[in-house]
This record gives sequence, C-alpha cells and structure tokens, in this order.
Amino acid sequence: TLEGFRRLSWVNIVSQLYLEKRLLWCTSDYHFEYTECDMHQSRWRVAVPNKLDTCTGLPDPVKGTHCTFSCMDGEFLEMSSQSCQKCAGGSYSLGTGVAFDEWDSLPAGFVTHGVSIDDDSQTNCSKSSWVPMGDHIASNVDECTTTLSFAVNLKKAGTVSFEYLYPDNNIYFEFFVQNDQCQSTDTESRFVKLSDADWSQYNVKLNQGTNVLYWRTTAYALQETSVKSVLLKNIAISGVAYTSECFLCKPGTYSAKLGSARCNPCPADSYSNKGATVCHQCETDTYAEAGSGSCKARPACTNSDYFYTHTPCDYSRQTQIMYKWMEPKICSESVPGAVTLPASGQLTACPPCNPGFFLTNTSTCQPCSDDFYSNGTDCAKCPAGTEPVVGFEYKWWNTMPSNMASYALGYGGWEVAGDYIYTVPGEQDSDFLVLTLSVPGYRLPPSSAKDEEATELSRITFVFETTCTADCMLDFLAGYSKMNQHIVEKWHGTTGKQSYSYVVQDNITTSFTWAFRRMQSHGTRNHTSDVAKIYSVLVTNAVDGVASRCSQCAAGSSDLSACVPCPPGHYMVNGTGVCESCPPNTIIRPQQTVGREACVPCGPNTSTNQARSACVSDCTLHVNSGAGQHLLYNFSSLANLTGFRSSPRFTSRGLRYFQHFHLGLCGKEDRQLAVCVDNVTEQRREVRGYACQSMVVPSDTRGQGLVSSQPFVIADMLLGVTTENSLDHISSLENMFPVNIGLPDVIFYYRASETTQACKQGRSTTIRMRCDPTVTASHQISLPSACPEGTCNGCSFHFLWRSQFACPLCTSDHYREIVSACVQGIQRTTYVWQQPLQCYAGVSLPAQRVNACVSLDFWLKFGVSTGTVAALLLIGVICYFWKRARKLEFKYSMLMTAGDKEECELPAADSCAIMEGEDAEDDLIYLTKKSFFHKAKSYSRERTSDGFDSVPLKSSASSLLRNEEDMDEC
Repeated sequence: TLEGFRRLSWVNIVSQLYLEKRLLWCTSDYHFEYTECDMHQSRWRVAVPNKLDTCTGLPDPVKGTHCTFSCMDGEFLEMSSQSCQKCAGGSYSLGTGVAFDEWDSLPAGFVTHGVSIDDDSQTNCSKSSWVPMGDHIASNVDECTTTLSFAVNLKKAGTVSFEYLYPDNNIYFEFFVQNDQCQSTDTESRFVKLSDADWSQYNVKLNQGTNVLYWRTTAYALQETSVKSVLLKNIAISGVAYTSECFLCKPGTYSAKLGSARCNPCPADSYSNKGATVCHQCETDTYAEAGSGSCKARPACTNSDYFYTHTPCDYSRQTQIMYKWMEPKICSESVPGAVTLPASGQLTACPPCNPGFFLTNTSTCQPCSDDFYSNGTDCAKCPAGTEPVVGFEYKWWNTMPSNMASYALGYGGWEVAGDYIYTVPGEQDSDFLVLTLSVPGYRLPPSSAKDEEATELSRITFVFETTCTADCMLDFLAGYSKMNQHIVEKWHGTTGKQSYSYVVQDNITTSFTWAFRRMQSHGTRNHTSDVAKIYSVLVTNAVDGVASRCSQCAAGSSDLSACVPCPPGHYMVNGTGVCESCPPNTIIRPQQTVGREACVPCGPNTSTNQARSACVSDCTLHVNSGAGQHLLYNFSSLANLTGFRSSPRFTSRGLRYFQHFHLGLCGKEDRQLAVCVDNVTEQRREVRGYACQSMVVPSDTRGQGLVSSQPFVIADMLLGVTTENSLDHISSLENMFPVNIGLPDVIFYYRASETTQACKQGRSTTIRMRCDPTVTASHQISLPSACPEGTCNGCSFHFLWRSQFACPLCTSDHYREIVSACVQGIQRTTYVWQQPLQCYAGVSLPAQRVNACVSLDFWLKFGVSTGTVAALLLIGVICYFWKRARKLEFKYSMLMTAGDKEECELPAADSCAIMEGEDAEDDLIYLTKKSFFHKAKSYSRERTSDGFDSVPLKSSASSLLRNEEDMDEC
C-alpha cells in the first residue's frame, strides 16, 4: 500500500510538471478567431491553439467587433488589439477582400475536378483539371467538363473579379455562383464572352453569406483541331469583412510604402524577390521582362529581332524603309554571331494610292467624294447613266488603313511593308497577333432591286500566305464586334499564296479579324521567323466605301442621270442603260445584271420568285413515269421544317456526338427557313437556308440537354426537282441507298453559296423523295450507309426521305372496278385500289354503283325455248322436203318402169298427176337406193332456174321417152 501511494504521488508530480511546461508553451502557440455572428450581429474573440492537443491557460474570450466592421484597403485587422493596422512595405491588403495572383500551385481553398459530360461515354476524366501556369491558370482542352471552384463566406455583399483569355469558340466557358444550398445566385448572364487576343475583365456581384464560385469549361472540338485553353489570372473577392494579415508581394512586384492595396510590377530589365519594397536593375548582359522575378542572359540578335516599315510619303512621293528593333529589345549585338540593325533611310518610290483614293498635295492619300471614282491617281466623276461601285480595296500597304488596326497580347503585331502587310515577332510564340477590319454596314447599289431571297449582301476577298517552321495557325473570324466573333476558317502550317472569299448575308456592323499564332505552348520564343502575309483585301457594297470604277445602270425616265433598278426579270443591254426582259422562267444573277448572259433559266419543275432572283418550288410537280403514266406530286405536307439526327458518333477520346440536320424542303417566298444555332458561347449565332447542319453533344451544361456548335448552311439555292440522277454537275447515286423497286425517286437538288478551302465550289445537297405507303409518319429520313454523317467528302450531302406523302396523288389509274353477278335483278359495281397502292390523297374511290339486270335463269329458259322451237321448225322443214322428195321419186320410178315396155305399146298417159282414187303410197318401186342427205344434195344442186327439178334419167328411161316421141309422130 505504501509503495502504491509513493507510485501515485510520483505520477501526480510528473503530470503537474508536464502541465506547467505545456501551459508555458501554449501561451505563445495560439491565434485569435471570431465566433459566428448572432442575431444581433455581435461576436466574440476566442483564442485557438495551433496544435490539436488540448491545453489550458488560454486567454479568456472577449467581446469582438461588430460583424460589419471592416478595414480599409491597405490595412489589416490586428486581432490582439482588434484595430486596423497598415500593411508594411513589400505587402498589400484588399481590406475587405482577398486576391489570388500567384499560380505556381493551386491556392488553398481552390478545388478542381473533371467529369464526363455524357453518362454513356467511356472517357476517363479523373485526370482532367485546371493547371497552374505561374502567373495564370489554364483550363483543360480535352472532352471532359472540368470545374475550378472556390467557396467564400462574405459578411456583407461584395464582388468577384478576374481576368480571362478566351479565344476559342470550340470550348465552352461559363462562370456561375451558387449558395450553400447549391442554388444559383447570379442574376446576370453566366456566359463568358470570347476575347480575341487580349485579357478581358469579368465582374459579378456577390450576396452576403456563403458563395461558391465555379469556373467550368468543356471542349467541343469534334474535328481533328487543337483547342486553345481558357486562361485565368488576378482573381479578387471583396466583402470578406476583414483580413487578419497582409499578403507579401509576389516576385516581380513591389510595394514601397505603407498601406499598399496593390503591388506594382517591376519595369522591364529589373526584378524583385517576394515581399520586395524596390526592384533591382539587371546587369547589362541580362534582361528581364516586365514583372519578372529574375534576370536572363541576353541572346544574340538575329534577323527575327527586328522588322522594317515604311514612312509616310513625302512631298516628292518618296518613302523611307526604316528598320527597328523589336520592343523591348532583349537581344545583344555584342554576343559573338549577333547581327546588327540594317541601316535605315533608304528611299524608294511610294506605291500609288489604293483604288478609290487620290494623292493630295501633301503626298497623302484621301478618299474620293461620292459619285467619284479613282484607280489610285485622280478622282473622276462617274458619267451619266453609270453609278460608282463602292467598297474597300486595299492592295498597297504604305500606311495602315484608317478602318484597320493591329494589336497583340504583349508586343508585336502586323506592320505594313509596301506590297503586303505582315506579322512581326511577338513576345512569345503563343502570342496572338491580331489584325482587324471594321465595316459599318452594307448597301446594295441603287440599281439593284430589293430581294428577300438574296443570299449575298457583300463579299470579302483577301489574298494571303503563311510561312512556318512549326505548327502555326491563322484564324479568320467575323462578327458584329471584336468581342462577338466566330471562326469562319482556319489554316495550319505553311500555306501557299491563295485567295479566300466570305459572303456576308446580314446588314450589320461587321468586324473581320485575322489572328496569327506561331505555337500554342506558352513561355517559348523559338519561331519568331514564322510569318503571315496579306497582299490584298477587297470588301464590296460597304457603307462609307470608295469607288474604283463605275458601272452602267438603267436611267430613270424623269432624270436621265439618275440610276434606277431594272424591273424584276430584266437585264441591262451592254453599254446602253436599256433594260430588256429575260425569257420566261429565268432569274437574274445577283452579281451580274448586264448582258443576256445574266438571265439564268430555272431548273426543272421550279419557277421564279416575284423578284426574279431565285428559283423556288411550290411543292408540286408533274412526272411521266417509265410506263407512260402521268403522275402528279404534292409535297406540301412535307414542307414544314424538319429536324433529325445522325446515329451516334464518337471522337478518338470517346466523346459521343450527333450530326443534327434541319431541312426546309420547298415553298414560295413566305416559306420558313431551316435554322441551326451555336449555343456554346454567349452570342447565340444562327445560320439559315433550305438545309443546315450543326454538331450536338449531350450535356447538362447550362442546365440543357444538348449543346449545339459549328453550324453551317448546306443548301440555300434550289437548282431543280427531277427524277434524273444528276443535275448541274451534282450527282445523286442510287447505290447510296436501298434499292427502290417502286416508282422512281423524286430528287431535290440544292447548292450553298458559301465556299471553304475544302469546298471551293460550295456545298451541295440532294434529297431523294421515295414513295413508301407504309411510313405513315410525316418523315423518315435516312443517311447513306457508307456515309453515316450524310456526306463522304464534307461537300456533298445526300438524304433519303421515305413517306406516304412522297407518293403521287391518286388518280383514276390507281383503282379498278369489280362487277358482281346479277342477283335477283340487281348488279353491283365496286371500285378497289390497285395493289400495291403507291399513291395518297388525290381522287377518292368512287361509290358503289347498283344497276338493274336480268338474271341468267331467264336467259337460260328463253334460250331453251327458242332452241326447242327452232329445232321443231327445222324438223318440220326437213320432213316437208323429205316427203316431197319421195313423191318425185315415185314419179321417176314410174317413168323408169315404163321404159322397159315395147315401143308404142304403152298407152299414152293422159296426165302425169295422180288421179283421183290413186294411192300415191302404193306400189313404190325403188330402182336405185339413195340416202336422204344424198337426195337432198341432189335436189338442191339440180333444181333449174324455172323452179322445176332436173333429174338425170337412165338410158332405158331415155329410150322410153324417144319411143313416146315416135309414137306421137305416128
């Protein structure tokens, strides 16, 4: 027991010593925090140990500042005294906010993760994330949805701002805010606008309480093209009520005074370390870019480190070629192997002014006035009966045109060089070198008739080339502003000198952009010699444009000098201004109204619209089948807009997508046009025509089931409707679809006016209308089995449309009549369709006809009776002639018997007739037996013309007759 007491005492002593020692340690290893605010907006300040172990002896809680208390910018809340203190030099504070401008690693509180946008996709998105890149953070470029999030609790309403670079519309980028209940709190648009080549600012208001910020991207590059990442930097959040510490300035920045709200970047050729109050100058053989944390050795100067440009023309029409180092200059001329700057000042003759401009006395080029034109020298007034052809035509590049501008992310850009304008080296290979051309609007010449069907309002044509040692890229964009553009066409790598045209269809202010990028990777400068050149740019029908020539126009009746449009369907005779009518069912070419060749006949089974500018179909046509049958079709039931998708397709990374098609088969001027949209970016872009295509991807992005992108028109002109397999150099091969064993297919032929580098003649579309009475739905459209995306070459599209409404209208040739037997004096005629039935609507089956008739029993009885009577009459006639023949035979027998007696011994017969009392039936002597038919034949053959019978007699009878004659003579 005593030993146990001693052991317990020793334990208590050790424990007491341990607690005392720990208490001394805890008094300096803790920090202060505020409790949650109560309903009265009050709180307490409490001490919290920095270690997880429990300790005692901490300061007692004290009443804290009001929940709305905050410090000014450049100050922080010192928790011991609960008062605001100014930040020391080399640090900064936002007062009521926090800032994130260092992205060497993911800052605390930020979370990034990737998920698949399609539940059925096999894509592994676990490694997809936002990647810190030093001074910014970059999004993913794969086909996963990747989210960057940050949660912050605001004590009062505040804001969040950040800078972003979003140059590619093949990736979807959205920013939104949710509260702690996962409910959206933003009231403004969550769609982020595209940014061309410069950083853009984005600001959103935040509500008091918990706010979860989301930056989300999803790439939709379904073609084999690279996607440009979305970049973020300088994220700042205000409304945090207080900050308990100041943030040290990051390397490359400094703050020299107390209470700084921001750190200033170091100028070029200087550097600073973290928390610096001043910047240090680099050595002469080193350099540093603005905002650098260290200096780098200067490389040897090369030919890519300088560029040349032209000075404005002087009074003697001379220009100087000036060579300049790229600014800021980072290369060294003293390093072995370095090149020096060529001498400037070489005089050359100025190129002429661009068409539509004239040379002033000060050797500058000015635009000609209205109704004047110029080839680049002097302005001249358009003659009477002509009108100026206005637009912009740039082919001489001595100075930058007034409606064009060059800028870049960093430094560099585009410079004029006399015969062309070209890109100069930038700060990095990844910099975008941007050239823009702004056009305020468009207008057709006064002599052009208004036309709702016109697909071309203006056209921009430019000649260019690129020379690259790496995977450079030149993008051509168009839109109503620099911030709302879409990529029209893009070229990769070296491209030879070529021309490209783009048709403008909407009369809005348009901004055209050429963006050149040497490489996508950041932080390199190894391909400064890669260059893009533009030799000429031509824009037609531009508002505020100038004229390089005048064209003949039709003169008005009241003013011979005023131009008026020719009436619809008329062309202008060359050089006369007289309008002549085109042949019937012809249209006028939109860009050629002079000469008989301007009249273009419409295709088969089409007619002209009211403006005589396009061929249309009223959805009806007449066709003669191979069997000589005349068929009438009416596709009005299929004229409504129809949309359908292809079978699912998958990219190389497993992303599932569909080709979505929208068709408007036929119709007059008031028909509805097919519409396809791009809803990936904020600006909802639409294209319209007879048929269009877009790519859709299943997604829950923005709370919608599908995301549509990359829309384009595949048909905006109807060429004709026929059963032939080719029309106007467009073929629709029968073997692309299942064999048709019925009526011939009716084929609609279309063409699209827009051209691309792959489809230099534009796209074409054929729609086969096949009669199928089993398809009762309005449509069943299929794609070629060999081309499951509707096209095998990207330029020719083919569709098979099966429906009962694609059958010809029913006529009297499509049914037959069935006549029933006569039943009780009634006969019925019923009409049924020919089988298989290949028609619909049209005429209906005639009603059943009922006619009176006579039954077969009556005719049978009548026939038997008539036959019986005829047989009896025939028997009676036969008996009559038979009896008569017997009488003649008796007479002849008597004569023959008498011939056997002696000459003159026979008594003379008083009469040949049978005497009274004689029996003609008695004593018949048949000398010669003959059949009845033989006798009748003889009778009919030997009757003489006087009606008596001529009967041949035997020789004995003849002798008897001669003896009788002799006796008579006696």
